[in-house]
Amino acid sequence: MQKKKVLFITGTRADYGKMKPLMKALDADDQFSVYVFVCGMHLSERFGSTYDEVRKDGYEHIYIAFGLSQTQNASVNLGNTISMLSGYVENIKPDMILVHGDRMDALAGAVVGALHNILVGHVEGGELSGTIDESIRHAISKFAHVHFVCTEEARERLIQLGEEESRIFVIGSPDIDIMMSDRLPGLAEAKERYGIPFDRYGILMYHPVTTEYDIIGGKIRRVVDAVLESGRNYVVVYPNNDLGSEVILNEYRRLENDPRFRLFPSLRFEHFLVLLKHAEFMIGNSSAGIRESGIYGVPAIDIGTRQSGRYALSKNDNLQHVEEDAAAILAAIEKTPSYRRSSFVFGKGNSTELFMDIVREPAFWNTEIQKHFVDRDM
Repeated sequence: MQKKKVLFITGTRADYGKMKPLMKALDADDQFSVYVFVCGMHLSERFGSTYDEVRKDGYEHIYIAFGLSQTQNASVNLGNTISMLSGYVENIKPDMILVHGDRMDALAGAVVGALHNILVGHVEGGELSGTIDESIRHAISKFAHVHFVCTEEARERLIQLGEEESRIFVIGSPDIDIMMSDRLPGLAEAKERYGIPFDRYGILMYHPVTTEYDIIGGKIRRVVDAVLESGRNYVVVYPNNDLGSEVILNEYRRLENDPRFRLFPSLRFEHFLVLLKHAEFMIGNSSAGIRESGIYGVPAIDIGTRQSGRYALSKNDNLQHVEEDAAAILAAIEKTPSYRRSSFVFGKGNSTELFMDIVREPAFWNTEIQKHFVDRDM
């Protein structure tokens, strides 16, 4: 039987961490050939040149799109990625393109796949994330032919969007498989690799909200004020490269010469997980504070609007939400010991197994490319 070619589009350290368990499982199965198109933020030296981490994982078929220049103009990046990816897809002719989440790179993959009549799979559709990301996520879902979602709530949202129920599979979040594995590095190894001297520390990750560009300077200034005043140690990871990242990085200069802070353009995913697992708390507006922190029961402080509406706080007992107000942030930090509680809303660590059961079925590959909008309750 001819192997099925599955093309993964990865543009950031985050989406690669989410899809890596699926990529590795397919790569180890004789029924499949894995292809990887590496683009977007991976290519940026300023943000850690994380394409090298993908390359080191040893995939046979990997294309690093070095010719793609990244700018602060998202529409230009989208157009350039679609153009280069189209040529690559026409060359390798994959049986399925798999994308993740709500980034421009994933939208490019979904558009190219749909317009080339190639099966498109979307990981973690149907979620709420606030800002322009949410619109992108739902747009990807409408281009995608099959959906690998984390929760029943996400499944219900896709049904509201008119998706056929037979195309939606609840598998949980694949990165939880890595989180729950016994193959993660030890804490001492992670701290030695990144030169982290702290026994106790928080993790700060704050990303730009593109629709708040005009006010982001004041917001990140108050966040930095708070962590400086807190007197705690911090591991700080750079934001993604969306519009406004330069404002955040400029504010982070206030932290560079302070011995209580260690700043990193990026952390290898497995090492980040180990550092998260042993952190006193996580703070910022990264989805990791909503999702991954709960698996380990690490207290999380979600700041501002970026994750607005993602999930009800009552489902994440480790989570506090505050605005970008120094006093409110400091108060939340003091209360973190009371929020050390685990939550498994997004999966139980068996996502890869569920995914492989689906794609090994011959009937899956007969999924119709032509979709039909399903009207309900009209």
